[in-house]
Amino acid sequence: MMLRSLSRPLERCLGVRAGGDALMWHADLKPHASGDFSIAVVQANNCLEDQSQVFTSPFATYVGVYDGHGGPEASRFVNKHLFPFLHKFATEQGGLSADVIKKAFNATEEEFLRLVKRSLSVRPQIASVGSCCLVGAILIDVLYVANLGDSRAVLGRKASGDKENTVVAERLSTDHNVGVEEVRKEVEELHPDDSHIVVYTRGVWRIKGIIQVSRSIGDVYLKKPEFYRDPIFQQFGNPVPLKRPVITAEPSILIRKLKPQDQFLIFASDGLWEQLSDEAAVNIVFKNPRAGIARRLVRAALQEVAKKRD
Repeated sequence: MMLRSLSRPLERCLGVRAGGDALMWHADLKPHASGDFSIAVVQANNCLEDQSQVFTSPFATYVGVYDGHGGPEASRFVNKHLFPFLHKFATEQGGLSADVIKKAFNATEEEFLRLVKRSLSVRPQIASVGSCCLVGAILIDVLYVANLGDSRAVLGRKASGDKENTVVAERLSTDHNVGVEEVRKEVEELHPDDSHIVVYTRGVWRIKGIIQVSRSIGDVYLKKPEFYRDPIFQQFGNPVPLKRPVITAEPSILIRKLKPQDQFLIFASDGLWEQLSDEAAVNIVFKNPRAGIARRLVRAALQEVAKKRD
């Protein structure tokens, strides 16, 4: 197979609980259209806010990683609705494309907004629930990657020339996090009349002192001024006066033709990438057996967390 492994750590697991790891779940190698995939997840909060999915057919593989924040509602909603919208628009337009992906993301965002409006009177905090969204699609030899937030897709490919026994990490997605200087400047340029659009607080850069990611599904109180003005929402939390939306649901999209030297993909939330560099992660996959590889990646990240606590 051209793509030998699809590893997807730190997500909701579709398999079995791993012995000895009370809050880790994993599923080892399962087949997909272009090879195999492996999954592992660690539950970091009392309520697991993250969701994920893999859809396979004889001709295509779709992967979704949805890193929720503020509650599980947005990630669960995306998990239920995004792939059906992708299928609907791809069918209508004769195949997958960047335009189809954008329409599916937008439709998911609009449907979640409708849910928030219906639910606000009984659960006002739903206006502050959101989710990062990372989607990958492999159609024969073409890879599509779309992203909102700071989950990340990284490809491992064999090096050329004298370094054929080494692997090179190639990042395929954009981190929409204001901790990245380019993203911070992008947000500041969109709000030249707001000197406090991005502030450094609690050890990191945050938009309006609240959120690190600049793109997401949900978080409607940071996108729709009518929500922060709503008396029901004001009773729930501190209102954030907005002149305009401060985050968006516009995905970054990459389309790439896969090549024989492309070996594997890693799709993961920021929980992995905060601990492991792209290079460290692809080397772990490259140098170890595929069986259990997602679990090995998660454990490597947890080991880094333990070292920082010592």
